[in-house]
Amino acid sequence: MRLADSHCHLNYKGVAEASDAVLSRARATGVVAMLNISTSESEWDAVVGTAEREADVWATVGIHPHEADEHAHVDTARLIEAAAHPRVVGIGESGLDYYYDHSDRAAQQRSFRAHLAACRKTGLPIVVHTRDAEDDTAAILRDELGKGAFPGVLHCFTGSAELARIALDLGFYISISGIVTFKSAQNLQAVARDLPLDRLLIETDAPFLAPVPHRGKQGEPAFVADTCRFLAQLRGENPEALADATHENFHRLFTKTLA
Repeated sequence: MRLADSHCHLNYKGVAEASDAVLSRARATGVVAMLNISTSESEWDAVVGTAEREADVWATVGIHPHEADEHAHVDTARLIEAAAHPRVVGIGESGLDYYYDHSDRAAQQRSFRAHLAACRKTGLPIVVHTRDAEDDTAAILRDELGKGAFPGVLHCFTGSAELARIALDLGFYISISGIVTFKSAQNLQAVARDLPLDRLLIETDAPFLAPVPHRGKQGEPAFVADTCRFLAQLRGENPEALADATHENFHRLFTKTLA
């Protein structure tokens, strides 16, 4: 299989200390592309540094909604500046998280819009985090897309069928994590079963959300193969074909990886 892990955190504690082994296991499993995601400005140098060292790893720059209160200074101009690095292929993760409300909702919305403006000006995809905030996420995406087009993906999708429809109508991709393998994820499985193949990505969100049969362990990019096999069975597709398709989708969305 030729797999792409479209969202992982290779510089998080637990993964970073075992980086060589983690990357070796991923490559042995067939992972040929990994997107290393940043969530705060303090991570940017390390996240990009990993992408500089590893030819099959790329990076994003962004501020997670949990961090919005502490990053009011990270505006569109700052994001555009950081995204100019040749190994930075996307902006995010950014979005709205009303489940934890670690940051003020207005601050989250301002930060999200700053990221979307940076995507519009650079042409880079937005990596969207949304939890318990479907209506506001959809409204902001529609509003910002009305100012000019940009690509994007809803990462670690656990939303409703309606949100999936809206995202697809807006031209976005949808990324499925190991959550889809959980017994409790029947609603997500129903959505994932019907997603168009040409808009589907797979991710681990490592070191989080390890899929069955690794549930309870620390996640790592190699586990994207387990999610791929589960999704293929769920959708009645060949696992290798699904791996190839989602790998191609990854490069079609994150076009800067082909530069």
